Amino acid sequence: MTRIALIAHDDEKPEMLDFAAAHESYLSTIDIVTTGTTGERIRDEVGLDVDRKASGPMGGDLQIGGMVAEGALDAIVFLRDPLTAQPHEPDISALLRICDVHDVPLATTRTAAEYVLAGVAAEDDVTLDA
Repeated sequence: MTRIALIAHDDEKPEMLDFAAAHESYLSTIDIVTTGTTGERIRDEVGLDVDRKASGPMGGDLQIGGMVAEGALDAIVFLRDPLTAQPHEPDISALLRICDVHDVPLATTRTAAEYVLAGVAAEDDVTLDA
């Protein structure tokens, strides 16, 4: 089954919630992995079932990176706040690097996320609603 990770920094959580709600019909058919608070909000506010890992600063980014290394993820949408320093920046850099090493699609903006999700859905022979 298709499995993607959804991660969002605090300032980007509203955008992630909008993204998840816009694609709820497709996302409800695949496995979703998230970091802590992002997953809690997606579950509570959008109604999607998610596999929540730790919050990013508590190791969630590294847990998801481990899944990439194991070949357990098909793509990642990580809506990052590029203008705010993050206390766990080394973990974020490691996640981005492991995606490059294992050739796992990674979107860090909403526009890129739309393209990545459309590509993943096409692999599942699904056309996303506009």
